[in-house]
Amino acid sequence: MIYQIKVKLRDIRPPIWRRIQVHDNITLHKLHEILQVVMGWENYHLHEFESDGQRYGLPQDKFSDPLDFYDKTINERKVKLSEVIHAEKVKFLYTYDFGDNWEHELLVEKIIEAEKGKRYPICVTGKRACPPEDCGGPWGYYDLLEALEHPDDPESRELLEWAGEFDPEEFDLDEINSCLKKKK
Repeated sequence: MIYQIKVKLRDIRPPIWRRIQVHDNITLHKLHEILQVVMGWENYHLHEFESDGQRYGLPQDKFSDPLDFYDKTINERKVKLSEVIHAEKVKFLYTYDFGDNWEHELLVEKIIEAEKGKRYPICVTGKRACPPEDCGGPWGYYDLLEALEHPDDPESRELLEWAGEFDPEEFDLDEINSCLKKKK
């Protein structure tokens, strides 16, 4: 089966979102890799999924914070998407970069049969560019948008120099799907 999932970055207006189609038998770790591609992240930071109060992520090494001993995070490499999500209209959470705290709401819009000859995963559509890595979460992103509106402001110059060429409205579906094909 194929899950059609709408991925929306929380706390951002106007919204940044993607609609993807993935096999139900992929692991949550594979879904993480797909989300990195479709959203435009660089996979530099930790992440986790949360569904029905249960957390899924990568296991930490034995030198982690001792409080992690009580952590009940399940290894995402051992869990298939279909084991976590069983029905349409279910929402779950994907958080990337615990410093910037980019929360993504994932909504399973529908569950469909795979189309013969169609390659999955695929990004069907979306809107707007993903914020640059390490821009400071939603608040830092809004500062960047403000700087883009006022590029001659002396306070904007340093931020714009750091961000480089960034167009918040850019969305290249063909490029995303080309990158997904390379990830297989």
